Amino acid sequence: MPTYSPAEDRFAAALAAIDAGDVATLEKLLRENPSLATERRDSPADGFFARPYLLWFVAEDPVRTGKLPPNIADVAKVILRAAPHSQEELDYALMLVAWSGVASDCGVQISLLDALIDAGANPDGGPNNALVNGHVAAAAHLVERGAPLTLASALCLRRWDEADRLAEHATPAQQRFALTLNALRGNAEGVRRLLALGVDPSAVSEELYSHATPLHHAVWSKSIETVKVLVEAGARLDVVDTAHGGTPWGWADYGGKGYEEIASYLSSL
Repeated sequence: MPTYSPAEDRFAAALAAIDAGDVATLEKLLRENPSLATERRDSPADGFFARPYLLWFVAEDPVRTGKLPPNIADVAKVILRAAPHSQEELDYALMLVAWSGVASDCGVQISLLDALIDAGANPDGGPNNALVNGHVAAAAHLVERGAPLTLASALCLRRWDEADRLAEHATPAQQRFALTLNALRGNAEGVRRLLALGVDPSAVSEELYSHATPLHHAVWSKSIETVKVLVEAGARLDVVDTAHGGTPWGWADYGGKGYEEIASYLSSL
């Protein structure tokens, strides 16, 4: 049986309290061990969740248990009150919550976002992060809480007047990002407006899922309308993505149920 240090035991107890929504136990642990609120956990995890703070676990992204208690925003507030937190820690927690499918599915994403913003997290960039995973309500709420619109988020949220204004000054990279995000979300009208600006329908975004073209992402969105908009604008059908080695038709064929119409359309071209 493995042995754990006292610090590891305390962290594990705090995580158990978070998972259970046990505010009283978490408050007691933090009162007795204030450093729990700000220390980083040593773990073998890498990538976007390397050496996490306790606060980051309220997002449930990456997924550990697949659920969050209804009072998770109150749990987060206990951690936030326990000690001062760096801007980096707060902003990263907000990004994780904006991404979190579990927080969305459990109906706690908005309350968690509010708890973090009220504690000083910067909502800039949050709408794009939310929209990457399809969290439209969270993206709209972040805008209400002060996050500036980008061309990509304005189009996804169908705020056409603001999108037109932002398009006037958008850089080519911002246009490519917007095309990829709107294709990913299956937003045919957003894609149509970007193509009208002269954006290459096969242009890959360096900042978002650069392994594939907008057509690949439109296929995966299951939006036949968006697929047709790109194809009719001249999107290449023969590009092989760099992650899985598939063409847009290959993605549709792999998708199986729900992708039949798109696969049939692409195979007919």
